[in-house]
Amino acid sequence: MTINKIMEKKIRFGVVGTNTITDKVIAGARQDSRFELVAVCSRTQERANSFAAKHHIPYTFTSLEDMARSSLIDAVYIATPTYMHASQSILCMRYGKHVLCEKPLASNAVEVEAMIAASHKYGVTLMEAMIATVNPNFRIVKEYLKKIGTIRRYFACYCQYSSRYDKFKEGIVLNAFKPELSNGAVMDIGIYTIYPMVALFGRPHKIDTSGIVLSTGVDGQGAVNFQYEGMNATVLYSKIADSFLPTEIEGEEGNLLLDKIQTIQEVTYLPRQTAILDRGTTIVPESIGVQLDRDKYFYEVEEFINLIEQGRLESEINSHNHSLISLEIIDEIRRQMGVVYPADKEPRL
Repeated sequence: MTINKIMEKKIRFGVVGTNTITDKVIAGARQDSRFELVAVCSRTQERANSFAAKHHIPYTFTSLEDMARSSLIDAVYIATPTYMHASQSILCMRYGKHVLCEKPLASNAVEVEAMIAASHKYGVTLMEAMIATVNPNFRIVKEYLKKIGTIRRYFACYCQYSSRYDKFKEGIVLNAFKPELSNGAVMDIGIYTIYPMVALFGRPHKIDTSGIVLSTGVDGQGAVNFQYEGMNATVLYSKIADSFLPTEIEGEEGNLLLDKIQTIQEVTYLPRQTAILDRGTTIVPESIGVQLDRDKYFYEVEEFINLIEQGRLESEINSHNHSLISLEIIDEIRRQMGVVYPADKEPRL
């Protein structure tokens, strides 16, 4: 055993929420040798016991405060419905626990501001679990931006017909379409198109939204145009229809094509066609992406643990400011569409 292995400190995690996304994050997290899963919190002891048995977790809780207060854990991964994110994160941070919270970070920007304030007040790390931007291929996209010259357009698309929509059409409303849980298309998958845009280009100057609001009051899909200085951006998202369009960043000297904005596996660089043709050469797209050598959820946990070890409160890429701007944008999108959550009237803090 090497000295590094001997000295390696485990970060002891508790998880809150026993759903499919938690299963996936645990699988990815266990590829990082510093991750140690020691506790789970669920609403019922039966569910906590079942989840603990499935993942070989030694301790179970039915009270989040009891788990947050416990000396058994250093950090918490929160994967409960969005309307609970702010109150649960703040509670855990109050007891000195670092928080990795599922996207979207909260129901609205007011709650995000309170979460950020808690991170600074209690001196603990807070990070949104946004897998798109910690993907190694997203870093390649950032590096290549200068090669395509002045950026003129960002286009991103994530439209995925929800299996729960079939039930919705039968009159059975599942969690994905309940405003009281702060759910809907923009919160669930639209954020995957918006957050990377913010991480690359910052805050837009203008937002114009159109979309479809379902009978429960949540959005089923949306199309949003953004105005930046010298460039435009357009995002499409839906939970009621599929799309197979890639994401594209258009520059004056070339383009970048991304296969899936939510989890980038392929990145293609295309130099400006007219310049190539004028020189009498053949246009050859260049594949510049890398093959991911780890589970896609590994990278967000790796980033989070790195922050804890370095004593940093926030990530540079999944930063507090990027999370805040993204929720401010989503708040405006919802305002334009008339989508209101109970948490907007009474934030859960």
